[in-house]
Amino acid sequence: MNSTRTLQMLVGLLAAALALGVAELAAALLGATSLVIAVADVVVDNTPGAVIKQAIDALGTNDKPFLLVTVTLVTLVIGPLLGPLAARRPRVGQIAFAAFGALGIAAAIRDPATSLLVASLVATAASIAGLLTLRALLAAVTPEAPACPVATLLPLPGRGVAGRRRFLTYAAATAGGAAAAAVTGRFLIGPAVDVEAQRQAIVFSPLDGKFISTRAGIEVPGIAPLITPNKDFYRIDTALTVPRIDASTWRLRITGMVDRPYELTFAELLAMPPIEEVITLACVSNEVGGDLVGNAVWRGVPLADILKRAGVQSGASQIVGRATDGFTVGFPTHVALDGRTSMVAVGMNGEPLPVDHGFPARLVIPGLYGYVSATKWLSEIELTRFEAYDAYWIERGWDKESPIITQSRIDVPQRGQTLTAGRLPIAGVAWAGDKGIGAVEVNVRARAARDPKPNWIPARLSEALSGTSWRQWVVEWDAEPGAYTIEVRATNARGEPQIGIDAPPLRNAATGYHRVNVTIRA
Repeated sequence: MNSTRTLQMLVGLLAAALALGVAELAAALLGATSLVIAVADVVVDNTPGAVIKQAIDALGTNDKPFLLVTVTLVTLVIGPLLGPLAARRPRVGQIAFAAFGALGIAAAIRDPATSLLVASLVATAASIAGLLTLRALLAAVTPEAPACPVATLLPLPGRGVAGRRRFLTYAAATAGGAAAAAVTGRFLIGPAVDVEAQRQAIVFSPLDGKFISTRAGIEVPGIAPLITPNKDFYRIDTALTVPRIDASTWRLRITGMVDRPYELTFAELLAMPPIEEVITLACVSNEVGGDLVGNAVWRGVPLADILKRAGVQSGASQIVGRATDGFTVGFPTHVALDGRTSMVAVGMNGEPLPVDHGFPARLVIPGLYGYVSATKWLSEIELTRFEAYDAYWIERGWDKESPIITQSRIDVPQRGQTLTAGRLPIAGVAWAGDKGIGAVEVNVRARAARDPKPNWIPARLSEALSGTSWRQWVVEWDAEPGAYTIEVRATNARGEPQIGIDAPPLRNAATGYHRVNVTIRA
């Protein structure tokens, strides 16, 4: 590869980098969605559900950063390919950056908070910056290059191959400018509203006897706590960046098949009579024994109260929850009216909702997996018919109705541990959505034994904080030297046993007993 082509590739890379940097800076200044995030959202929305599931399984909560990095790298990889092409055919550069701008506009305006004008300004600024950089620097490094008006206005090192060292100085400055613009736009220009200040200004009055953070659970080192701290509560959603919503301008719209559509401000929502309940939330993608489950004290307004004010019409069999970022869920209307503590939540474990868990308001529906119910950053509740609308994950092949099944997990001991013989605790948690936990049993078998008969030992359970809360459990085991497999199973409060057939989570929840192998030494 000759030196001129190498420099042309470098020019293409720099032009692409500067375009991305200017896009980040312009988006931050104008309060718009980042073009990288907007394009990544398009990728997510057009990716088959099975592929998304595989990405979640492989990457866990790193799937979003991975996608954003991938979109950025793909854009940057196009740059070196563009440079030599544009050197031979200048119109190629114009077409490429025009396409870049058009794609950016099309992606950005999908965000309800970004207008066509703002999206156009951001994309146009980025495209012009990239194109002018491409033309000017190509004129400096390409022998017999066409004249570039921009290049004549800048103290560039001249045309052709002369002054390459000086050119590299300008290239470094361009790279630095691209990085500075991107960092400033992404990290240094903060949101127009201080959401944390809004959260800190909210003070909840205590509800009689309902907040149970002081209740004692089973004290075994390593067991999941009775109440999951906010910082440790799992987060699974489609938001590539966490929405930061101004509570003073937020509105919750009640629409669809209702007699009296209306809107609620955040102040009006906070003024309504609140409830608190301990509710376990779980992700349908949770593997057997996985940690995509948590138990919290949720505070909010009964969803039934909000719907009764609107007047639910006959035939309205589905509730659709819409988030500010466009995500949707759908669940049967009766779960809001059958007496369970379905709510529009505003608090979590005694404090206002954390931003990454849905501030200012979200839906919490006991007994249903999150993908059909748990709308964070809630903006609209629509009443419709069950057959009339398929929400986000249903369009991607997931089951439309998804009640949480009975499941249990071993927290102590952990898989592969080597422990000393003696009296040892076996402990963990079990949950069953809105059905409660009635019993947990543990079976310990020596791995060397042939066809061992199961010996299910009843576990001691923690207090049932509510009918929708998980329960801790523990069994004391007199462990002797050897290699063992420990497994657990639960029975819900209705007497229904946990499913023992092993099946991975695919469009519905995983089933099977959680098992761990341990070694006991003398």
